[in-house]
Amino acid sequence: MALRIKQGDVVLFQGDSITDAGRNRQQHGDLGKGYAHLTAALFSAAYPELEVKFLNRGISGNRAKDLVARWEADCLELRPNWVSIYIGINDTWRKFDSGDPTSAEQFEKSYRELLVSTKERLDAGLILVEPFVLPVPEDRKGWREDLDPKITVVRELAREFGALLVPLDGLFAQASMLAPSAYWAPDGVHPSPAGHALIAKAWLKAMGATSAIQS
Repeated sequence: MALRIKQGDVVLFQGDSITDAGRNRQQHGDLGKGYAHLTAALFSAAYPELEVKFLNRGISGNRAKDLVARWEADCLELRPNWVSIYIGINDTWRKFDSGDPTSAEQFEKSYRELLVSTKERLDAGLILVEPFVLPVPEDRKGWREDLDPKITVVRELAREFGALLVPLDGLFAQASMLAPSAYWAPDGVHPSPAGHALIAKAWLKAMGATSAIQS
C-alpha cells in the first residue's frame, strides 16, 4: 500500500479522552501522551523529509454530538489535509454511568454531520477509528449491546464516505489473546501505554506508513 500522506500535509486527530490523553490545551501543537503523540513521533522519524504537521483537538468526555458543536473551530478552520476521528465510547458510557443514552441512530446522525461538513468544506482525507471496549471490569461486558451497533455505524460510514478504517475492536480482542485485557486497557476503555502503541501502529498501517512501524 502506498503512503497516503503527502509533503507538507496537516493531520488532525479528533476525539475524546483517548485522543486528548492529557494534552496541554494552551499549547497549539501539544499532542498529549497517547496514540496521537506516538503516531506523530513514529511517522516523523520515518518520513522527516515530508515535514508533516500533526494537531490534536481531542477533548476528554466528548461524544459525537460534542464534536459537531465544535467542528467549525476545531476542524474546519484548521484546514487539515487529513481528519482522523475517534469517537463513540462515551456515547455508550453515559448510558451506564449517567442514564443519558445515545441511540445508534443519534450517533449516526451526528457522525454523518461531521463527515458531510468535512467533505463539503475541505479537500481532506478521512480516517475513522472504531471505538472498542474490553471486559474489565466485568460489567463492561454489558456494554457490548449498546456499543456494537455504534461500531457498525462507523464501519458503514467509512465505506460510504470512502474513508480509511482503523478496526480497533477486533485488534484489541486479538491482542487480549496475547496478554490479559487489563494489560491493554486497565479499565476496559482507556488504553495503557501498550494499548496506545497498538492504536498508533494500526493507524499508521491504515495510512500506508509501513516504514514507521517496521521493527
